[in-house]
Amino acid sequence: MFKMIRRTLASTALAIAFIGAAQAQSTGDNGIVRVRSKYAMEETIARIRADIAAKGIMFFQAVDQSQLAAKAGIPLRPSTLLEFGNPPLGIQFLTANPDAGLDWPVRLLVMQDEAGAVWAVWTDFAWIAKRHGITNRAEQFAKASEVVNSITSTVKAQ
Repeated sequence: MFKMIRRTLASTALAIAFIGAAQAQSTGDNGIVRVRSKYAMEETIARIRADIAAKGIMFFQAVDQSQLAAKAGIPLRPSTLLEFGNPPLGIQFLTANPDAGLDWPVRLLVMQDEAGAVWAVWTDFAWIAKRHGITNRAEQFAKASEVVNSITSTVKAQ
């Protein structure tokens, strides 16, 4: 019983720690965070990639999902998935729960909506912590939130 109460309190404290870090538009309890870009698709991707490189963060890949859809004969608005991370930070989540590897490295989707607006979209790190039951890495999750907020601030529309 005390173990369950302790875990609930730790999860609540972790969630509260991330409230201040979320400087973007959250879309409810599904863990999705969206930042509207003030730039077109290609420039948004270029600026995000430049900021990732300037921060010394490892860039893994860009997956042009709309190009893959076109090759399959399926129309899709512009959509590119960027994967990047800092292994010494990201591995902290995997050591807390190996299943967290489903959410690491960081995945940031740059997509264009039906109105032509470009968005940077990612999964909220507090939500990831909750999803994987990680209660002992609040500082690391806060740092990850700080970094992705900084990266997307380079494109954020005012």
